[in-house]
Amino acid sequence: MSRRERPGSGGSGAPRWIAYGRSAVVLLLTFNSVHHGALAAGGRYLALCPAAGVLCGLVVLVRGLPWPTAPLVTTAAVAWWGAPIMPLLLVALFDLAAQRRAWVAVGCSVTALGVNFVRSPEFSLWNPQQYGGTLFLLLAVVGGLWAGHRRRLVRALNAQVEHLRIERELREKAARAAERSRIAAEMHDVLAHRLSLIALHSGVLTTRNDALPAQVGQRLALLRTASTEALADLRDVLGVLRDPDSARAATAPAPVLRGVDALVEQARAAGQQIAVHLDGRPEQAPATHRLAVHRLVQEALTNVRKHADGAPVTLRIAYRPPATTVEVVNAPGPRSPDAVASGFGLVGLRERVTALGGELHAGPVDSGAWRLAARIPHPSGNEQNGTRT
Repeated sequence: MSRRERPGSGGSGAPRWIAYGRSAVVLLLTFNSVHHGALAAGGRYLALCPAAGVLCGLVVLVRGLPWPTAPLVTTAAVAWWGAPIMPLLLVALFDLAAQRRAWVAVGCSVTALGVNFVRSPEFSLWNPQQYGGTLFLLLAVVGGLWAGHRRRLVRALNAQVEHLRIERELREKAARAAERSRIAAEMHDVLAHRLSLIALHSGVLTTRNDALPAQVGQRLALLRTASTEALADLRDVLGVLRDPDSARAATAPAPVLRGVDALVEQARAAGQQIAVHLDGRPEQAPATHRLAVHRLVQEALTNVRKHADGAPVTLRIAYRPPATTVEVVNAPGPRSPDAVASGFGLVGLRERVTALGGELHAGPVDSGAWRLAARIPHPSGNEQNGTRT
């Protein structure tokens, strides 16, 4: 049971302050019933009517009793003594109606009114106004129905919000996992390509043993063997991270360390206005940085087409040490009618940039424009010599 729920005949699942408030109201009504019961008994507090008021107050107040207890006891007391104990019956009827037991509440009301009409006690529910007691009982039932419906509606909305929160967390985890798999697949292809080149060239050199010293030939053979084994290990370790259900994983060619030129040209061909500012050469950044830059620009341009179709875009990329930086700023524009916003593209980008030790910022800026900026620090070797390791 959560801390916001409590057992009892009334207010299950209610916050604590509501439970405390109800208890205070029941105590106040119990004191009122005992006082008026004493007046009905000729000023004597040690009489049946005040004792009945105390008993009714206890069964309404105490939690954990079987649900019919409070309605039966208060109905019997009100049917016999009338108005002095009616406030406690109103609480019991309110609880019944809130718990979807409106017909039981109506039955208790009819029973109390009928017996009270036949017995005609001094403080009858039919005096001094003939229908006064009936109106109060009806209001208690209607109020309980409204409160119960509202309570169930709030509980359903809270459950829906919690479900949406969990669903969003799962989607974010899936987006992060997909981006990690994509990073692993890209680096597998890039490193496999480079190791294949090493194995190929070392193998060519080993065929020329007559022109090379014996020790150099042995080292080249060792280099070829090591690169071949490393290539096999790389495929075993990183290759399993590909999506097994994707045909592209098995048929797509190894990605080239592309710049952003192709992306910019494609976007311009689609009608986007893009101003590009480059600082440095892509070769000055590690391969992982260039792959990240490609994904950042790709996602940024896609988001511009979705959310600000036709808006001019300013793209700034710096490859120079000590960090690779990307900034994409677009002016406000109309939203594409075919756009389907998921909000998880940025989650994957942030996962990629964070994995490289960088930072990603995305959000609105002045005049309704949108800015995506990432900074990925170079490894220490790059910072010292300004070249790719």
